[in-house]
Amino acid sequence: MGFADSLKYDEKGLIPVIAQDYKNNQVLMLAYANKEAVERTVKEGTCYYYSRSRQELWHKGDTSGHFQIVKEIYFDCDSDALLIKVDQIGAACHTGKRSCFYRDVNGKEVL
Repeated sequence: MGFADSLKYDEKGLIPVIAQDYKNNQVLMLAYANKEAVERTVKEGTCYYYSRSRQELWHKGDTSGHFQIVKEIYFDCDSDALLIKVDQIGAACHTGKRSCFYRDVNGKEVL
């Protein structure tokens, strides 16, 4: 039994993943992973996710060139969420922003 087997996935077989910059701790994005994505992330050292909209495995950076190199992986006390500290190459957000969290509660861009 590997690390991916020890995690608790939701009813759709997914687990939330927070990607965080390993140097400055900036939260970059929230995505979801299935067991295969977790296994490949651990094995290959770059982030894989599961696209809920496309219903397929997604290797971060394959189309954009904005890869996430894994530095550390943590799981929470309930084993139902992951925190992956990464070396972010380029933008994390599909909008081209470094982080997906670039707006405050008023919609003002802060990054």
